[in-house]
Amino acid sequence: MGAQTVRFLAPEPGGRLDVVIATYLADLSRSQVQKLIRSGSVSVNRLVVKKTGYRLDGGEDLQISIPEPTRTDLQPEAIPIDVVYEDQDLLVINKEPGIVVHPSVGHETGTLVQAVLAHAPDIRGIGDEGRPGVVHRLDKDTSGLIIFAKHDEAHQFLQGQFQERQVKKVYYALTDSNPPTPSGKIDAPIGRDAKHRQKMAVVSQSRGREAVTTYHTHERFLEHSFLEVRPETGRTHQIRVHLSFIDCPIVGDRVYGRSKPTLPAERQLLHAGQLTIRLLGNDQRTKFNSPLPEDFESILKNLRQQ
Repeated sequence: MGAQTVRFLAPEPGGRLDVVIATYLADLSRSQVQKLIRSGSVSVNRLVVKKTGYRLDGGEDLQISIPEPTRTDLQPEAIPIDVVYEDQDLLVINKEPGIVVHPSVGHETGTLVQAVLAHAPDIRGIGDEGRPGVVHRLDKDTSGLIIFAKHDEAHQFLQGQFQERQVKKVYYALTDSNPPTPSGKIDAPIGRDAKHRQKMAVVSQSRGREAVTTYHTHERFLEHSFLEVRPETGRTHQIRVHLSFIDCPIVGDRVYGRSKPTLPAERQLLHAGQLTIRLLGNDQRTKFNSPLPEDFESILKNLRQQ
């Protein structure tokens, strides 16, 4: 397998080369980006640049060559996980922010998959290679409920519900600015951003796939809103893209949010708080809940006190 090449134009007003790339390649850490730069894998206007602090003015043609990770057998890792529910068919986990779901370029170890392998070794071989047991995904910095299947029948049964839009998902988001109406529906197709291929964007119907999100305001502050958000479709980065589209981006979102932090958030304040799904052999739907994590709750508390 060859290297993956990513190309985009540096945004205005530019800045340090490593910071600009790390912002747009959200799956890579800044230290990983710096290694790529030093190894000669980054070019600016078709010239290789090896200085991580190289200053960009904005508008430069950036090209990054990302090598494929070396394939190794997935090794279980004894990383603590918060198990909300477990039976012979599946695991429901309350994911912490900052942990990647499955191995990818730049994240070969320390993933949730490897933690689950240590807890339930039988998931090896279930589903896609490199993503055993994975039914659906959450972004690295999104916290909350995620499901892993323990055998093939459960994997197909659970994935089928996601594909048929039978799973009810409720997220909680803290946003910059307030939405145009207290409650609303965003119906706007999502596809790859033409300028920044690592990003998603609202695009024309011919270039994107249907994407529908509803929201309701739980609390409104002077410059922020605490929203309950329900994605009716399951597009990549859907909630983040849709809220940014209505000029109400998620606090702390480095890719789709404000360029300067408005609150002391270390990550995007998006939490998968509720999941309703049918379990194998059960006609009734089961609802799982996850409370807001401490970092999210703390920032909300400070806003309320103001």
